[in-house]
Formats: sequence, structure tokens, C-alpha cells
Amino acid sequence: MARFDKIAVLNKVQATRIIPVFYNANIEIAKQVVKACYDGGIRVFEFTNRGDFAHEVFAEVVKFAAIECPDMAVGVGSIVDAPTATLYIQQGACFVVGPLFNPEVAKVCNRRLIPYIPGCGSISEIGMAQESGCDLCKVFPADVLGPKFIKGLMAPMPWSKIMVTGGVEPTTENLAAWFKAGAFAVGMGSCLFPKEIIEKKEWAYITTKCKESINCVTKIKGL
Repeated sequence: MARFDKIAVLNKVQATRIIPVFYNANIEIAKQVVKACYDGGIRVFEFTNRGDFAHEVFAEVVKFAAIECPDMAVGVGSIVDAPTATLYIQQGACFVVGPLFNPEVAKVCNRRLIPYIPGCGSISEIGMAQESGCDLCKVFPADVLGPKFIKGLMAPMPWSKIMVTGGVEPTTENLAAWFKAGAFAVGMGSCLFPKEIIEKKEWAYITTKCKESINCVTKIKGL
């Protein structure tokens, strides 16, 4: 069962506006990355379903976070179907993210009051996702669609809460472009977790980058 409900998770997203997106088959590495992000002020973390037995790693991360990172809402990403969403929800996922919109996943998540953040690449997809109860929609791939897409959709649909994911960088210039265009939050993956940093286990680097990114967004948004 999720440790945090929909309202709590969305409030956590609003507090920092940054959701790290990460996957690693090594349980200990995954735990250390979650802890490094937590120490950097992150309170919402997306572990992606991208490898064999990923759900087993996820289960261990959730158990670890409950003790070492008590305020962290851990969710799952790269979910494309309802059965897989159900599997992760049973293992404690606090939210579900996907690269596409599947109304069957929305039903599963709504039943358990868990946020479903579907990947959308058009205004129509975002509209359909909102009709299905998705309070927060992911624009993906963000680096392809660009900040102008966000600005354009916010004009006729200013109530929309959009998380942009794909190519988001932990730099003032990049973050400013997204938030000034109207993004509600950003998902950051490889740019926040360079391969060489993970290989060298330089967890302090990740903590520092998270702190810098949160401070940057705070200044941009005037939070």
C-alpha cells in the first residue's frame, strides 16, 4: 500500500518541482541514489520499470526509503499497462508514470487514489488524460516538443499541470526555459545522474546537484 496518497504526493511535487528519474539493476546503487537525492531535498522519486526483475529492485528501494528517507514518495515510471501498474502498486508505489496515456492504468490508479502521470505528446492526449482524472500530465519527449509547446498549450488550457521529462538539464538556463513556459514540474534523468558519477559512486555529487536544482527552481518560481 502507498505510504502517501494522491493529495500528499502532489503537494510534495509542488514543494520542490523536481522528480528524479532513475533505474539501476543493482539494489545497493538504487538505494544510495535515492538517499543522495533525499539528502539534497528531493521528496518525490521515480524508479523506472526498465529491466528484468525491476519490480524486485523497486520493492527493496521502497522498504529502504520507508526507514532511511521517511518523507520520500517513491513511484514507478515507464508503465504502459494496467497489470504492471497493479504489480507496482501492490509493492508500495505512491504514483505511476508512463511514456504514454492508457485509460486502463488511470482506472487502476484512481481506484487506489494514486496519481497517474501519463506521457502525452499532443493537446488532445492531455485533454483525454485530464478527463480520466490525471491531475498531472507528463509532456514527453520534452526535448523534442520544446518549451514553446508548453507555452502554447497553457494559453487555452491554463488549468493544466504539466511535468516535462526528456532532456531536462540541471542548469539555470534550461530550468528557466521550462518553468517560464508554464511547466508545473520537471523530471530529470541522465542529466542528473551521469553514468561516470554512478560508476564512481560519487553520491555527494548527486546531493549537491539536487540542492542546486531546487534552489534554482525556487528562485525562478519565486517560491
